[in-house]
Amino acid sequence: MSAPAPLTALLDPRAIAVVGASDKPNKLGQAMMQSLRGYGGAVVGINPAGSRDMFPDLDAARRVHPALDLAVLCVPAPAVPDALRQCGASGVAAAVVCAGGFAEIGAAGQAVHDDLVAAVAETGVRLLGPNTSGFFRPGARLFASFVPGVGELGSGSVGIVAASGGVNHALAFQLDRIGAGVSTGVGLGAAIDVTAVDVLHHLADDPQTRAVALHLESVPDGPGLLAAVRRVVEVKPLVALVVGKNDISEFAQSHTGSLATAWSTTRALLREAGAVVVDSEIELVNAASALTAVRAAPRPRAGVGLVTGQAGPGLIIADELSTRGVDVPRVAPATKERLTELLPPLTFLDNPVDTGRPGPTFADVLATVGGDEGVDVLGVYSIVEPVASLPDALATAALTIPVVVAVDGHGRAVEDVRAAAAGQVPVLVGPTALAQGLHAITADAHARSMRTPAPAQAAGPRLHDAAAWAGSAWSEARAKDLLDALGVRTPRRAVCADLAEARAAFEKLGPSVAVKVLDPAVLHKSDIGGVHLGVASEADLDRAIAALERIGAPAFLVEEMAPGGVDLLLGARIDPVFGPIAVLGVGGVATELWDDTAICSLPAPPPVVRALPGQLRSEPLVDGYRGGPVLDRDELVRVVDALTEALLSDAGIQEIEINPLRVGTDGLVALDAVVVAVPAEERAEEKVE
Repeated sequence: MSAPAPLTALLDPRAIAVVGASDKPNKLGQAMMQSLRGYGGAVVGINPAGSRDMFPDLDAARRVHPALDLAVLCVPAPAVPDALRQCGASGVAAAVVCAGGFAEIGAAGQAVHDDLVAAVAETGVRLLGPNTSGFFRPGARLFASFVPGVGELGSGSVGIVAASGGVNHALAFQLDRIGAGVSTGVGLGAAIDVTAVDVLHHLADDPQTRAVALHLESVPDGPGLLAAVRRVVEVKPLVALVVGKNDISEFAQSHTGSLATAWSTTRALLREAGAVVVDSEIELVNAASALTAVRAAPRPRAGVGLVTGQAGPGLIIADELSTRGVDVPRVAPATKERLTELLPPLTFLDNPVDTGRPGPTFADVLATVGGDEGVDVLGVYSIVEPVASLPDALATAALTIPVVVAVDGHGRAVEDVRAAAAGQVPVLVGPTALAQGLHAITADAHARSMRTPAPAQAAGPRLHDAAAWAGSAWSEARAKDLLDALGVRTPRRAVCADLAEARAAFEKLGPSVAVKVLDPAVLHKSDIGGVHLGVASEADLDRAIAALERIGAPAFLVEEMAPGGVDLLLGARIDPVFGPIAVLGVGGVATELWDDTAICSLPAPPPVVRALPGQLRSEPLVDGYRGGPVLDRDELVRVVDALTEALLSDAGIQEIEINPLRVGTDGLVALDAVVVAVPAEERAEEKVE
């Protein structure tokens, strides 16, 4: 996918106009003029009723300043569409709209919103906003923001792409406080034109940006977002925070948009694309700061070495890393032997290495642990003390692997350490912050080790005789017929119209069978008493059929009982935002309860599918737990490929779910299946459109 049109006129303008500039205090136009006054390029005010230092319109300003690239529109929402048209007519290439009062307020603002969208299309002006507090590039002293204090931000190396202008500024202030600083910070607001995809492509090429912090509230273009993330992580790390774990859709709708797909899907696919996915804005800041250091070499499992000046904080760090699945290996015998020469016997000489208190040998300890064959990343924690200079010790150790430092102490002492580190090593504050930073570096290394080419969408039908499978009425029996055609194993079965046919099927399929309601309208049979298992006699069969008749079963499915095993859920569906995806999780009736799933995009390369079980907390259950069966990852690949074929065929299938997919000693067998398809008439309408 090619990169979108450049954002040079927006983020690197030669001259700027503030439309709606004002001399009056507490006016947005006045605050914006004040914020922009330090910029090196020309900044002019536009207001027909303004002072003599202002221009009456953009045409007049362009005659004096022909390099005018950017207009910041500080006018009420109803005036914005015409102001943007004036930008286009005057040759201004980009605009920022800070005002609110568009689609987010409902019907009253929708007409203005629609008019603004039309104005963007007519003029081709790149528009940031509306409903944003702007953007900034501290290194260029460009602060197109009305937020107090933004002009005090120092230049740094983290690029911010935030759905919210408020979050953009909050992250920037936090990054500034911990010394990482900001290269570019963009608050997208309603993102009518300029989106996260555009800014990510821009930051991928920005030499000042060494790591990217991404904040998402909604995803209008899933494939475009993933392509942009992949492009960024080829050259620099990216950390992502996704809002929407809980039901906040009403609040989100009133802000910038809607959470159109599952929170877990967005996170999983960002991770697959190479992003480091985090759980809070604090972790986003710590992770992005740590990743401004040299990236660890790509590897599935990078080993972390820890050196702490105090044992208690070291335990917190080690515990947090273990919870996150980060490898903290024991040091090699030679490393431990050398540490016994450097440290007193009362300290812990394995990993974490507790120095007791930083002393004269601290640099040698760092060099020894950092040089261990199992250590790919080094984390160092200490309370600031006068006994040893941490920056000097790191410089003497001359380590060649990524290093992340965390300290605690009086504010001035922490700032002194940060200043002495001079940006060469990220300096965080506190044990948990260090754990978050180390996890980010190892997660980035893991993601890059798993990188595969972006999956290509197949063209045309994939399922043999796809037209024969078209239609919206899918019973369990028909769904399993489809799986049979795709080469996925299912139990032997018979569709029965009455008790006599069920008895004949029992004779053929026994000694023990499952008897189920067969009705395309019933998706969750167990919830209505529509499943009877272990039917082992004719009397049991009669009772099962009678029970199903009482709930109105139009037909019955009788099938052989499968051997025991571990049950998984495997689904493939067309996500409304990201397109084809697969979901693997715990199977049976407790799927929603356990919320233990792994997700990938489709088509998926075999390494991606083989790695899915490793993302489940329940993975031990399919790896021979207590003598149980072992999941054949290659067979899982074949089943996922089969479902992908059906999903990408021309049969109109929107979703296939196998639940349970039983892992047995003789392989995988689909015990139940649901297919959801688009009705033929709807598919015909889509083709016409």
